[in-house]
Order: sequence, then C-alpha cells, then structure tokens
Amino acid sequence: MEDRLKVEKEVNQGADEIEKFGYKQELQRSLTFWDLLIYGLSLMVPIAPFAIYGYVAQASNGMVSLAYLIGMVGMIFTALSYARMSEAFPIAGSVYSYAQRGINDFIGFLAGWIILLDYIFVPTLIYLVAAAALEGILPGVPTTAWLVLFIGSNTVLNIVGVKVTAKAIKVITYLILIVLAVFVVSGIFAIMNGVNGAEFSFKPLFDSSSFSIEMVMSAVSIAVLSFLGFDAVSTMAEESKGENKVIGKAIIFSLLAVGVLFVVQTWIAALIYPDYQSFSNIDTAFYEIAEIAGGPWLKWITALAIAIAFGVADALVFQAAISRLLFSMARDKKLPSVLAKVHPKYKTPYISTILVAVISLAVATLFSSQMGSLTSIVNFGALTGFILLHISVINYYIRHRKSRDYLNHLFFPIIGLIIIGYVWYSLAALAKLLGIAWIVIGMGYMFYLKWKNNN
Repeated sequence: MEDRLKVEKEVNQGADEIEKFGYKQELQRSLTFWDLLIYGLSLMVPIAPFAIYGYVAQASNGMVSLAYLIGMVGMIFTALSYARMSEAFPIAGSVYSYAQRGINDFIGFLAGWIILLDYIFVPTLIYLVAAAALEGILPGVPTTAWLVLFIGSNTVLNIVGVKVTAKAIKVITYLILIVLAVFVVSGIFAIMNGVNGAEFSFKPLFDSSSFSIEMVMSAVSIAVLSFLGFDAVSTMAEESKGENKVIGKAIIFSLLAVGVLFVVQTWIAALIYPDYQSFSNIDTAFYEIAEIAGGPWLKWITALAIAIAFGVADALVFQAAISRLLFSMARDKKLPSVLAKVHPKYKTPYISTILVAVISLAVATLFSSQMGSLTSIVNFGALTGFILLHISVINYYIRHRKSRDYLNHLFFPIIGLIIIGYVWYSLAALAKLLGIAWIVIGMGYMFYLKWKNNN
C-alpha cells in the first residue's frame, strides 16, 4: 500500500511540474532512475567501440584509449549542461526544449531541427551496423530482411509502451555486459601469455613518438560517435518518476560508466593487436582481435553481440527518443500536429513512432553503402546541438536568472563549449557542408511557419 502511494505521489509530482509549462500530462510516468540509467547505457552501447575500432585506431596512431578518454571528458561537461537544463525544464524535447526556453523560440526550433539530423540518422546507422555484423554470420540473408525485422519489432515494442521497452532493454544490456566481461577476461589472459606478441604498455593511452593534438582530435571526432545518445535520456523527462534531478543523474552516471568501459576494452584490444595499420578489414578489426584473444567462438559472439546491441537495444531506445522529440515539437506546432497524437491505450506517441520507422527503413535502404557519410551527418547534428545546449545554460542561468553559481552555470558550460567546439572543427568538410545545408532548409521551414501563422 505504501509503495503504491509513493508511486502515485511521484507521478502527481511529475504531472504538476509539466503543467507549470502549460502542457498536459499525457505520457505514462513509469521510469525509475535505474530504468533511465540502463536507457543511457543502451543508447551509448557498452561495446560500441567494437563497431568502429579500426577507424579510431588508425586515426589516433594506435592511441585509441586516449581518443575515448578525451571524448568522455568532453561529454561529461555536456552531460552536466543537460543536467542543469533538465532540472529547470523537466519536459520532453531535449535540446529543443532547453534552447527554446533558455534562449528563444527561434533558436529552440533551430536546435530541435539540428538534433533531428542526429536522431533521425542514428537509427539508420545503427541498423546498418547490426546488419553488417549479421552478414558475417549469415551471409545468405539480404540486408533488407534484417532491416525489416529490426525496425518492425522495435516499432511494436515502442508503441506498446516504455515500461515494456525498458524491461527488454535491461535484459539485452545485461547480456551485452556479460559478453564484454568475457572479452576483457580473455584479453587479459592473452596479454599475460604474450599472445600475438602482446605485452602491457601505456601506448594505447599515450605514445609520445606519434602524438599530435590535431591527430588525436581527429580520432576523437570519430570516437565521439560511440558516446552519442546519452542526451536522448532527457527526452524521457515526462515519463520519469521522482524528482526533476533524476534525468540529470541518469545522464551523468551512464556516461561515466560507459566511458570507463570504452577505455578498458580499447586498451586491451590495442595491446593484443598493436599493428593498427595491418587489419585485413577495417570494418571488422575488433572481431579479428577477439579471434586472436579467444578463438573463433569469441569472434562470432562479439559480432552477434554487436548485432543485438545495435539492432535491438540501441535502435529501440533511439526510436523512442526520436518519437518524443517529434511529439514535443508537434505539440508546440513546430511540426504537423498529427505527430503529437498519443495512443489511447498505451499512452505513447504512436504516430511519431511509426513515422520514425518508415524514415529509418527508407534512409537505410538509400545509404546502405555509404556508412561513412552517415557517420559524418550524425556527428554534425549532435555536436552542433551540444554547442547550442551550452549556450542555453549560460544564457538562461547567468543572463536571465542572474545566477551566481559561476562554476555550474558558466565555467563548466564554457569548458564543454570549447571541447565540443574543437571536436566540431575537426569534423570532415563533407559533414559541415551537409549539416549547413540541413540548417538552411530548417530556417526556410521556420520562416514558412511564421508566414503561415501571420496569414
């Protein structure tokens, strides 16, 4: 009885919070801190470096762990900014809502439009990575079949409700962590036994003979892809229970946890295979290392784990996050109002969820052989959104609220702004070109909305 009353109190507290901003509580509040923490881990995928290890290793001249460490530090300051804004505005919409209320309506729309570039294309990239991993196991099955299977099942789970999704994610995340533990243990034994000439060294973290800041930051601009997704936890603000600080806590703790896992697994991999220029296939570099560390069985297990982690767990929560962003923007009449429709039984934004599924399938089919271009697009959208987030924190707390907490509201956001800005500067020219084109389209759409409302 006491537990039920506690839950009802938390739900009512959340409903009161959102009503302060002129919205009605429509989504079901059922997610705890631990649910959100698992969401964060799933969004980043604890074994994400498996998929892009070869690219990061070559770009960093073997200092792959350093690239991930710098990426984690940069993202921590961004996570702190998300925590500050989620406390002030505990509503769905992520950086769209934060920039809208922290700066102004136009910048808010622009932030939402830019982050859509990340959120829409990330599932596509995820599905393609998962399909590629399974093609190595079952080469006779076409990519389209895997795409339909993943997208279809994820759409059904997301419409049924976030609580069902959360349970499925927990099970998958635990299995992924077990696979990672198996690799780490096998890798440590391989290093202790000198397999493939392996020996303990700090070179994966720092090698003075081949270090340059430009080179490392170029690698970070690739490695940062593994961290993208932690911010999407903020889109679940209207479905979380408890105090408004729970979103920020889940973002920070999930980022720290996954950052440590990234550094450990890439360090072990680099020690087992120090010659980062000799991979037979850069796309499957990590699986080669897994085979050296434990044999063919470990190679297939890691490949299967990537397929499940990306194709089911990661894509599942990303689809949920994107649908909430579309729901939030549609609710504010920045997108067609039909996207704000909530399922009468499951209390989920089902129209937005279905639209995300359709877009993912279409884009994945078109870009099936252009994963490099997709990666560039995703990184531009995320990093540009993060830049606007940091500016929102400073503008809202220092300029509007006259805050004297300069550490949290000025110093930390500026550090995050500098780090993310440098990584953004290190992006490929193609990413910037495509991203700016997307922004121009968004500005045109915004001016159209203004014209339509005035007539």
